[in-house]
Amino acid sequence: MRAFACAFFVLGLLRHSAKADSTINSLREAAVRWDGELPCTNWDCECAFKHQRGCCCGAPDLVAVEDQIFIRMMDLSKRLTQLGDSALRVTGEKVAFTASMSPSVHCFGPFTRNKPIPYDSISLNHGRGYNPALGVFTAPCSGLYSFSVSIYSKLSRAGDRMYHKVQLMKNGEVIASTWEDNRDDSEDSASQTVLLSLQRGGQVYVELLNSRQLCG
Repeated sequence: MRAFACAFFVLGLLRHSAKADSTINSLREAAVRWDGELPCTNWDCECAFKHQRGCCCGAPDLVAVEDQIFIRMMDLSKRLTQLGDSALRVTGEKVAFTASMSPSVHCFGPFTRNKPIPYDSISLNHGRGYNPALGVFTAPCSGLYSFSVSIYSKLSRAGDRMYHKVQLMKNGEVIASTWEDNRDDSEDSASQTVLLSLQRGGQVYVELLNSRQLCG
């Protein structure tokens, strides 16, 4: 008896589902054959009969408007990014640094090979192009850069030999240099200023030649 009741119930569900489908199909066919004026224009049978309840006949138009707005917003975002890049190319990034060696009672050098001078006292490093650990400046963007280098050395005793040579290097190439070799001066200084065209990633540093030293 229970099995018969279950079978009857399932049969009833199938019959009800078939009846509902038949009703929907009839309504769809009636809507398609309708010759009079519809309550609202652009009636969408697929929307009305397949999608959620309360689906408006103007839904496709609203979706189209949303798509257009989204496309325009993406286009505006792209244009703003391009405008920012253009402004950056025109004005250029602000890059500047000032560094010096901390005072020490010991001399820097001599070494068995050329060694970059690690200017460890930094008062300005805008753009973070200078690495004090390596003593190397790496250009964050392409452009024309001005470098000014001052070399100062002071001996602790008169009559000692002042012996140094310092080179300004660009990507391993000597650009400018200053040197001193005498026993007459207990202290001396020299400066060099150069303009260098650098590509992004180009490196500039100051190195002390082997067997020389800087004191003071």
